[in-house]
Amino acid sequence: MNRIDRLLAIVLQLQAKRRQRAEDLAATFEVSKRTIYRDMLALAESGVPLISEPGKGYSLVEGYFLPPLSFSTDEALMLLIGSDFAAQNFDAQYHSAALTANRKISAVLPAKLQADVADLQRSIRFITPTKHGAPEFLRTLQQVRRAIIQRQTVRFSYQARFNTDSPSVRDADPYALVHVAEVWYMVAYCHVRHDIRNFRLNRIVQLRVLDQTFVRPTNFEIKDGDPTDRMLMIQALFDAETARWVQESPSYYQTAAEDHGEGWLVTLHVRHEDEILQWLLGWGAHVQVLAPDSLRTRIAQQAQATLSLYAEKVVENEF
Repeated sequence: MNRIDRLLAIVLQLQAKRRQRAEDLAATFEVSKRTIYRDMLALAESGVPLISEPGKGYSLVEGYFLPPLSFSTDEALMLLIGSDFAAQNFDAQYHSAALTANRKISAVLPAKLQADVADLQRSIRFITPTKHGAPEFLRTLQQVRRAIIQRQTVRFSYQARFNTDSPSVRDADPYALVHVAEVWYMVAYCHVRHDIRNFRLNRIVQLRVLDQTFVRPTNFEIKDGDPTDRMLMIQALFDAETARWVQESPSYYQTAAEDHGEGWLVTLHVRHEDEILQWLLGWGAHVQVLAPDSLRTRIAQQAQATLSLYAEKVVENEF
C-alpha cells in the first residue's frame, strides 16, 4: 500500500472506530509507529481535523466526513453484487434498502464506469436459493435482527433435528446473525444452557421479542473456523473415483484431507455424529468410515434398514 492510500485508509479507520492508538494503526497497516506519527502529522497539515489524546489515541473532530469517494470498476462491482446478495437474503426492510443502495451507487458512477460495471453484471450473477423465503421465516429474521440492535431478549420454541422430544421453549439473548452455507444461525446466550449456543433460524417458531434487555459482553466476537467444541474426530476413506467430487464438495466439518494411496482420506471434527451422518450416507458405497466404531455401526444399521425397505417393495411387486 502506498502512502496516499494509507492516509486515506487511516481516515476511514478513524471514521469507523472513532479512536485508534498509534500502535493499533501501525499493526493494521503493517508499518512502524514512527511512520504512523508522520502520517498523522501529514493529515493534520492537509486540513484533516485530528484530536490527539495522550494514552487514548487519535480521533476525528465530531461531524467530519470525507468528501464523496470515487470507485474503481472492481470496487463498484463488489458493492453492487453485495447489495444484490443482501436484497436476496434479508427481510423486506433490508431488501428495499439494498435495492435503493444499488440504484444510488449506479447513479453516481461516470458513464464509462457504468457501462463497464453493467457489462460485468451481465457476466457475473450471485444466485441464492429461495427456500427460506416463507413469510414466517422472514418475520423471524427481522425480529432477531431488531432484537440484536435493541439488545432485547427473545423467547421461542426450538426443535433440534435429532431430538424426538417436543420443541423446547427457550429464552435467549441474541448476540449475532451468521449466514453459513445458505443457512441463517442466531448466536445467542441461552438462559437454559447458561452458555452461548447457535440456533438455526428455520427451526425457530413462535418467536417474540421480550421487554427484558441485556448487555452483550464487550469481548464477544464471531470466530471463523475455530470450532473448539467439536471434539469428536471422524475419519472416512473415499474410493479413488470419488476423490475428485469430494474435493469439489467438501463437508463444512472437514479439517484435513490427503491422498491415502487406496483413496482420499478425510478427517472431520463434529460435536456429535448426527451432524455428519446424512452427508456420509449420501456417498453410498463410495465411502468407508474408519473411525469411530460407533459411527460405523450406525451407518451399517442405516444401510440394512434401507436394504430391508427396498427388499419389501421388490417382494410386493412380485406378487
